[in-house]
Amino acid sequence: MPMTDPLRPTEQEATEAWSARVRAGREQIERSREIEDPADFYAPMARRFARDPHRTDETALDVLRSMAGPDDTWLDIGAGGGRYSLPLALEVVRVHAIDPSPSMLDVLRGGMREYGIDNIDIIASSWPLEGAQPRADVALMAHVGYGIEAFGAFLDAAEAAVSRRCVVVMRVGDVDGSRNALWHEIHGEPRVPYPTLQELLVLLVARGAAPEVTLVDRGTWGSAGREELLDASRRQLWLRPGSTKDHALQDLVDTRATERNGDWAIDWATTQDGIVTWQPPGAA
Repeated sequence: MPMTDPLRPTEQEATEAWSARVRAGREQIERSREIEDPADFYAPMARRFARDPHRTDETALDVLRSMAGPDDTWLDIGAGGGRYSLPLALEVVRVHAIDPSPSMLDVLRGGMREYGIDNIDIIASSWPLEGAQPRADVALMAHVGYGIEAFGAFLDAAEAAVSRRCVVVMRVGDVDGSRNALWHEIHGEPRVPYPTLQELLVLLVARGAAPEVTLVDRGTWGSAGREELLDASRRQLWLRPGSTKDHALQDLVDTRATERNGDWAIDWATTQDGIVTWQPPGAA
């Protein structure tokens, strides 16, 4: 059934449209994949997410720091290797870092040890948690919503857990434009696009929120060598090493990949992230 008004969808319509997009992407993977889901998808690349919490070269982090008060408690949902949990812990009283990936949480623990940070509570779980949710002033969700079908319930739980603000960091446009192009060439059909910033704003407005958006340059991030780039592309395309499609991917990587300062990428185009903030219902 078509939407009542495509420019003003209801909350139910926007939520169902988000779920349908994610579901279509998952179904496309199921009919195209050559391998099964690994136990921990991020294990081969987790070490690449280790970052210095004192860094000053990331505009998105500067914006997040400007939101952090010294008496705050933050909830970092999808904390990964601590890209934001670690630097935010230097600014606030406590961070509850939630992530289901054992390898990513090992990177976070390593960062805590290396930089002497002890005010992060690690919760190894998907979101929403089973049972009682931790309480916080601010909920941060950085690059976690793209593939979540029940994203409405995900946001409901985040809003219910905080007293002041929700923050989402999300890509503008395709999540991974270069590998989406590879998908078309390798699998013979356009990649179903994940919902990103534009769809998030539609969903939030339909939910009754008044989101504020800050756009920041994301820059570029390559792989540490041709083999790492090939392995990352192979995982994104769900290819079995040595298959016919995998050989075609190797040819494409050999033809198109270039190196900059030791990193390798197929596309060095600069992209943007949107930092979206809003007050949850009942916020102080």
